[in-house]
Amino acid sequence: MNRIKKTFDKLKKENKTALGIFVTAGDPNFEISLDLITNLPDSGADFIEIGMPFSDPMADGPSIQLSSQRALKSGMNLNKCLSLIKIFREKNSYTPIILMGYYNPIYKFGKEKFINNCIELGVDALIIVDLPPEEDNEFYFEAEKNNLSMIRLVTPTTDEKRLKKILLNATGFVYYVSITGITGTHAPDIENVQENIRKIKQITDLPIIVGFGIRSPAQATLMSELSDGIVIGSAVVDLIKKTLDNDVVSSSEDLITCLDFTKDISKALKHN
Repeated sequence: MNRIKKTFDKLKKENKTALGIFVTAGDPNFEISLDLITNLPDSGADFIEIGMPFSDPMADGPSIQLSSQRALKSGMNLNKCLSLIKIFREKNSYTPIILMGYYNPIYKFGKEKFINNCIELGVDALIIVDLPPEEDNEFYFEAEKNNLSMIRLVTPTTDEKRLKKILLNATGFVYYVSITGITGTHAPDIENVQENIRKIKQITDLPIIVGFGIRSPAQATLMSELSDGIVIGSAVVDLIKKTLDNDVVSSSEDLITCLDFTKDISKALKHN
């Protein structure tokens, strides 16, 4: 049984909602990024989304764009991103890792080489923002053959016909984007999220995770009542930036606010 299914099955038995934390690999540098990711599970993260830094992250808001810029400036690249996961897996064999990003760096790296590296190093799933279902022949079938889950994004503007097409080859979980537009820019509409998740559940049995726009324990609580889990990204990378603006960051201890924030969100989730 893969780590994603095992994690969600366990949480379901415990009546708990999953918490995913997004961080950009190499933000603000390799060592601190690794320390932060290593400590997230003990702070309440049930799975970790790791952003692959890219120079043109078109679906991301200013916060995550800046995190990509910081990572690239520190020398981060796809090889180093995979190395980060390799080191993480030496200490943690149970927390699902999802790589999220854009297809251009993967294409340049070599798709077969990338998939083989992901499997070898313990990546559980991929979210490739700019690779729609129409391009499944380009990447999806090779990933599926190697048991690498491909997680699909569903948005508030996705109609029923499109939804069925998106979910046809979806694996792992469904990532529901709770707002229209880019990440971290405004709060989701609760009624709209509730209605769209109901529609998605009529088509798939996969867990449904809500992301984009959740920034507080109160919002996390509301979204946990509607879904199988949530992802928080912009709020975390904003805390990294705030720390960098105020101090010279030399270790993950300087980013303790990120871990404290993760603990607060974890406590706020639905625990019946």
